[in-house]
Amino acid sequence: MTNRRKFIKKTAIGTAGMAFGANAFSASSYRNIIGANDRVILGSIGIRGRGKGLLNSFTGMYKDGVTVKTICDVDSSLLEDRVKIASDNQEGNKPGTETDMRKVFEDKEIDAVIIATPNHWHALSTIWACQAGKNVYVEKPSSHNVWEGRKMVEAARKYKRIVQVGFQNRSISNVMQAMEFLHSGGIGDVFMARGMCFKPRDSFGIVKDSAPPSTLNYDLWLGPATYRPYNELKGHYNWHWHWATGNGDTGNQGPHQFDIARWGLNMKKHPVKVQSMGGIFGISPKECSQETPNTQMSVFEYEDGKILEFETRGRYTNAEANSDVKIGNLFYGTDGWMEVNGRNWKAYKGREKEPFAGSEMNETAAIGGDQSFRAAPDSKGHFANFIDAVRSENRHDLNCEVEVGHMSTVLPLIANIAYNVGETLRFNGEFEKFIDNSEADMMLTRKYRYPYIVPQAV
Repeated sequence: MTNRRKFIKKTAIGTAGMAFGANAFSASSYRNIIGANDRVILGSIGIRGRGKGLLNSFTGMYKDGVTVKTICDVDSSLLEDRVKIASDNQEGNKPGTETDMRKVFEDKEIDAVIIATPNHWHALSTIWACQAGKNVYVEKPSSHNVWEGRKMVEAARKYKRIVQVGFQNRSISNVMQAMEFLHSGGIGDVFMARGMCFKPRDSFGIVKDSAPPSTLNYDLWLGPATYRPYNELKGHYNWHWHWATGNGDTGNQGPHQFDIARWGLNMKKHPVKVQSMGGIFGISPKECSQETPNTQMSVFEYEDGKILEFETRGRYTNAEANSDVKIGNLFYGTDGWMEVNGRNWKAYKGREKEPFAGSEMNETAAIGGDQSFRAAPDSKGHFANFIDAVRSENRHDLNCEVEVGHMSTVLPLIANIAYNVGETLRFNGEFEKFIDNSEADMMLTRKYRYPYIVPQAV
C-alpha cells in the first residue's frame, strides 16, 4: 500500500482514467479525493445483513476519502441491490462485483477489505487478506474457534497488516468514558463483571435438505466447514444456531458484552477456569434444527480471583438493574456498582439508590475525595478509527486491534466448549490450551475442508 501511494504521488493527479468497477472517476468526482495518496480503496466481502450495514457506512465515508471498489458475496442475488447502495453513496461511482473473495485479494489497487461473512469464514478470509497485503476490518467474533483466532494474530504480525475487529463499543465515547471511570477507581476495586444477552428467539422451523439456489455458490459458502447438504433453514442468518458455522447467541450478540466485561475488569490475560451450563428450552428439536443453547450461564475465574459472569437468555425474560438492562453489563466494586446499558451508564455508591456518576450527569462528577472524573475524548467512530489506522499504517492507533479482539472472542468460545464437554475446565492462557482435558482441547480447532484450510504456518 505504501509503495502504491508513493507511486500515485509521482503521478499527475489530473489523470482521470483510474477505473473503479464499471465506472471511471469523472473530473468532478476526482476533485473529491482528499489527495490520491490518502484515498483508501476497499473491498466489501459479505453483504447480507450486517454486511449491508457495513457497506452503507463505509461508502458513506466517500467524501472523507474512502471508496468501495468491489463488493463480493457468494450469493449473486444480492449484488445488484448492494451496487446501487454503494453507487448512490459514492456519487455515482459504481463498484465492481465478485462472488469469490480470492479475486478481491488479487486486486493490487485495494488497500483493505471489510469482512462480514458467517463466523466460520472470519479467520481464513482475514489470513488470506493479510497474505495478499490487505488490511482488514472483520466482524465479531473474530474467529469461529480459538486456534484459528491465534493464527489471525500471527498473520497480522507477520505481514504487518492493520486488522480491526468489529467490537464497536471500543469506539463509543460513552462506553470509553465508563471504562475510564472504572479504571480510575470510580467504584473501588472491580472484582466482578456480568454480561447479559437477553434476546428472545422463536423457533425457525425445520425443512428437508434440498438443492441450493442457482444464485448461491454453496461450496464457497461452506468454505472451511465440514460438508453437509444444503438446507435453507441452516443457511442465511440461521447459521448462527449450528455449531459448524456459528457459535449461538453466546458467540453472536454475546461477544460485544464479553468484550465490555473484560475491558471493565482491565484483564489482559485469559481466565484460568471456566464453567458453562444451559440448554434449548421452549423449542422442540422435532420442530427446529437449532443446536446451540438458547439459555446459557457461563462463569470465568481469573488468576487473581476476579469473576466474569455471562448469561444468555433466548426465551421470555425480565430485564435487570435499574436501567432495565437486557443487552449490557454490570460491574461490582468494593465501593459500589455500575450498569452499562447500550451507550449509557450509571454508577451507584455503596447501598445508595441514586446514581452519583454516569453518562447523563456532569462529566466532572466526583469519584471520591477531592478527585474528579474527566470524560474520555469523543470517539470518531469505529469505522473512522480503522480508516485512520490504515492511513497511519500504525496498528497501535486501532481501538480494537486483532489481538484485543481475539482476547475477548476466546471467552464465548471456551464457554461453549465447557458447555459441550459438561465439565468445569482449567485453562492455560499462555498456550491457549486446557489443562488435562484432551476432549476440550480437540474443540479448540476443527477439521478443515479442503481447500479451505487455515494453515499451521500463516
